[in-house]
Amino acid sequence: MSVKAKKHLGQHFLTDESIAKNIADALTGTNYDNILEIGPGMGVLTKYLLQKKPKITVLELDRESVSYLKNTFWLEHIKLDTSKDKFTILEGDFLKQNIEEIFDKKQVAIIGNFPYNISTQIVFKAIEHREFVPEFAGMFQKEVAMRIAEKEGSKVYGILSVLTQAFFDVEYLFTVPPAVFNPPPKVDSGVIRLIRKENYTLPVDEKLFFRVVKTAFNQRRKMLRSSLKSFNLSDSLKEDPIFTKRPEQLSVEAFISLTQKLANHGV
Repeated sequence: MSVKAKKHLGQHFLTDESIAKNIADALTGTNYDNILEIGPGMGVLTKYLLQKKPKITVLELDRESVSYLKNTFWLEHIKLDTSKDKFTILEGDFLKQNIEEIFDKKQVAIIGNFPYNISTQIVFKAIEHREFVPEFAGMFQKEVAMRIAEKEGSKVYGILSVLTQAFFDVEYLFTVPPAVFNPPPKVDSGVIRLIRKENYTLPVDEKLFFRVVKTAFNQRRKMLRSSLKSFNLSDSLKEDPIFTKRPEQLSVEAFISLTQKLANHGV
């Protein structure tokens, strides 16, 4: 039995074993006993994850893939431990799942060869539930992976970069060419690793921080005094040199400082 990739699910099955192993090895295995793989397909990554110490849970939306994993995968990998204590197969949409409930509020690392069309939403959900997600690794469209990992001063540095790096240390690991997928995507892919910062809470109001970052980058070519005018900046606040900068020039720490300045002025 094999599974046919479905375009509407954004499926591109990885066929290169060495790359699959390298993605699995992107996880350090530190400070958690559970790994959640999103979109395992036919388990090319799963079999390498099963060789690791943590318990593996896979979450798949495609019913054909779920059937394969339940009925065929274990027969093809008879030497792997696929017992209930080690391996759980769940059917569903990750974006609609309650991570805390599935893992009973235990720490869980997230990994996957993520569908391009929902990959940024997956990252934002991991950020939202970062209390339970100490580590995150996976494959994205290269452009998105680079955007997540990029530092200030770059044209691709933006909302996704700042909000991810506020809570996680991000490392771009390697690039994956289209030829190692079936069917091949039209672009390169990139693998990144996120490790939660030791202090993953902000010293400022989180909702205000998110609002400041998103508002600033919505008009990324303008200076902050213009892009943030909806915050009703006072004349004295506008005199601060930070407001003469464009958002892509601000580090995560600078955005935190900017949020504090706004909070101090009653925004």
